[in-house]
Amino acid sequence: MSVSASLDDSPVSVQPGGEADLPVQVINSGTTVEEFRFEVVRPCAAWVTAEPAALSLYPGASGTATLSLRPPRSPRISAGRMPLGLRVIPTNDTEHTQVPEQTITILPFAEVTAELVPRSSQSPWRGRHKLAVDNLGNTPLTLGLATQEGTERAKVTFEPAELTIPPGQAKFAQIAVRPANRLWRGAPITHPFQVVAAARGAEGVDAAAPHAPVVVDGSYEQQAILPHWLPRALIVAVLLVGVLAGLWYSLLRPTVRSAAREAITPEAIDEDKNGEQGGRPPGQGGDTAGATGGGTNGGNTAGSTSGGGQNGGQNGGGSQDSTAGNGSGKPGEPGDPAAPKSARVQVRDAVGGSSTTRDAYTVPDSKTFALTDIVVQNPQSDAGTLTVSNQDGQILNLALENFRDSDYHFVTPIQVPAKSRVSISVSCREVGKPVKAPRPTQCSESLFLGGSLVADAPAEG
Repeated sequence: MSVSASLDDSPVSVQPGGEADLPVQVINSGTTVEEFRFEVVRPCAAWVTAEPAALSLYPGASGTATLSLRPPRSPRISAGRMPLGLRVIPTNDTEHTQVPEQTITILPFAEVTAELVPRSSQSPWRGRHKLAVDNLGNTPLTLGLATQEGTERAKVTFEPAELTIPPGQAKFAQIAVRPANRLWRGAPITHPFQVVAAARGAEGVDAAAPHAPVVVDGSYEQQAILPHWLPRALIVAVLLVGVLAGLWYSLLRPTVRSAAREAITPEAIDEDKNGEQGGRPPGQGGDTAGATGGGTNGGNTAGSTSGGGQNGGQNGGGSQDSTAGNGSGKPGEPGDPAAPKSARVQVRDAVGGSSTTRDAYTVPDSKTFALTDIVVQNPQSDAGTLTVSNQDGQILNLALENFRDSDYHFVTPIQVPAKSRVSISVSCREVGKPVKAPRPTQCSESLFLGGSLVADAPAEG
């Protein structure tokens, strides 16, 4: 063996951010001059250097180098015992490399920072803050949260009230500031407070803690529950109501009464009386006529036949029934000249393939459908074509992507003859997607028809 190396076996402790030296002795036990290089191994190699970096020794001579330990002040350097190794390499005889080892102690250090977010809050009910505490030391810390004296007008609570923070990490706590009394109206009140984060002992803050307590200032502005503009708004509202009431009683009400009096004329009274007489139910006319002109004459006048008063009343009622049959019957009956009619149909069609056609309405026998209104709906925003047609051809031909809801009204109705059909045809090219709903698998469109159903005139015999 051409080399003998050893580290000083005395205990070595070093503070992160500080410095310590560890001697190393090297003996050249060979027969030639040798140069020895030093390489630090183990996890501490990044912050340990050898001075000098190499030694040249004659045979039988010894030399000393110094290892300088400079651990950084960082939470990544954990407190406790750490192994240190030094590789001593002979330049001409690398096979006899020596690696002496020593154990050093990294001392603990504590460093805590805290920040209140936001620093100030505003609310009528309570203030909300968040406290961020960072452990910049190399040992875990358990911190208790408390408030300084002088916050009797507001109560400060923490959630949680104690934080355990590993080295190099941060923890958060929610802070709520509740005022002791409600402020209904008036100027805002500011409540300053201080949050203290410190290690706790059995009776509060631990005086022997490795770090000083961290104090963070904050404030909560208690605002009035009722806004300052509310009284003025109420006064303005009362004045406005008064002005409107004054206008009504002074200008509008007399004008309305005058217009109503002017509308009551003798001609209007006569028209009203004539309307009441013409609107009497069938059968009463014959009875009234019979009472006025005598039994026989009354029956002849109302019923257009000869007979007694009883027969006259009956005949008069028959005359009224005949008139109703010619145009005064119930809507939809043969006597009704134009009965309203509507129809609705929904069509679903898959993407690709041929179009899907459905009949919306088939005109009954001996009737004509006067089509005046068409409403088409595309609720899914599909893409494709929609066609509305009857026996004469297409009425509408629309691209689905151009509308969601569209309505058409015809001044001159489209006449659809008896036994004809109004149909809708849909050809789906792309299925749309409704808002906040899953995409359907088929296109879906709707058609609404409106118009009147008119009876055909009877053929002349």
